[in-house]
Amino acid sequence: MFSGVLRVAVVDDSALYRRMILNVLGMIPGVEVVGTASNGFEAVELIVHAKPDAVTLDVQMPGMDGIEVLKALKQRGLAPRVIMVSSLTAEGAPTTVNALMEGAFDFILKPAGVDTHVSRDAIHRELSGKLVAVRESMVGLPPAARSKPVPPVARAAVARAATPRRYDAIVIGTSTGGPQALRSVIPLFSTALDVPVLVVQHIPAQFTASLAERLNGMSWMRVVEAADGMLIEPEHVYLAPGDRHLGVERREGGMVCVLDDSPRRRGCRPSVDHLLETAARAYEGRVLAAVLTGMGCDGLEGCRALKQAGGGVMAQSADTCVVYGMPKAVIEAGLADETVPLDQVATRLEERLRKELPSPPTKS
Repeated sequence: MFSGVLRVAVVDDSALYRRMILNVLGMIPGVEVVGTASNGFEAVELIVHAKPDAVTLDVQMPGMDGIEVLKALKQRGLAPRVIMVSSLTAEGAPTTVNALMEGAFDFILKPAGVDTHVSRDAIHRELSGKLVAVRESMVGLPPAARSKPVPPVARAAVARAATPRRYDAIVIGTSTGGPQALRSVIPLFSTALDVPVLVVQHIPAQFTASLAERLNGMSWMRVVEAADGMLIEPEHVYLAPGDRHLGVERREGGMVCVLDDSPRRRGCRPSVDHLLETAARAYEGRVLAAVLTGMGCDGLEGCRALKQAGGGVMAQSADTCVVYGMPKAVIEAGLADETVPLDQVATRLEERLRKELPSPPTKS
């Protein structure tokens, strides 16, 4: 059981950044540093013996990089919350995305400037928020929050055009833990899926192209970073670019992606709320939404608008979320038609495209 004190290990090949991160952790209440390491080999040994709750792990290290450390921990059955420490370099973005898809909890960016005080403040701001998410992920969930099992859907039972389609598009919203969740959903869509999928993943602008490219290489559907005015086509996945809202608009040639720089909503840009509200209007409610793991409540108002327009809402089950924030907000507001474990989200979305949910039993 989590005691409330976060035990953190610090791994970085730079003595400067190790010292800076240690200083920052010393300013955050409820954190205990259990050790430091300067390379991947030392990191694995430290984590095996100290068993920290969380680890700050440098992405790029000589000899054994952050990705290799993640794989070594997985082989040993260890699963601390790993926060990758990434640089904004040509190699940094794709490597960090790979780390997130391999199970890293989240990441922070190394400040590019040379001012030590500014860098420390930036790391403090970033790391404090990530550790809040770590705490949320470690708090035990009450049994009522856990999902009821959904029977697996036979892939062969979902045939293209077998029955009239109820929805014309799928929208997925996610944040912390999202890259790994998307890896567990998008590549599992079958070739029977003949609608577009629009995705908001809270991640900086420098990382969305790498995420789209990685998902594209794993999926039969074409996964792209959305561009303003891009035609929305079936069998395509459109990922909102970082720091821009993605919306949907009906034009003469069909549905198109609309990007804008309007203010953040609930601190988020791109915003799941914005995408859902515009998609609900453009598709006249014929949208099926899936709200996956993430901090906060982005997507709550969008799901409300979608339900009012006649659309459908699915939420990831609590026990399969990295952080049970966004799905929880939707479920507690009574907007989710069902909660689904992550490994069944793809098949349930496909089934629901053409099939109504059974009516709830009447109370006697």
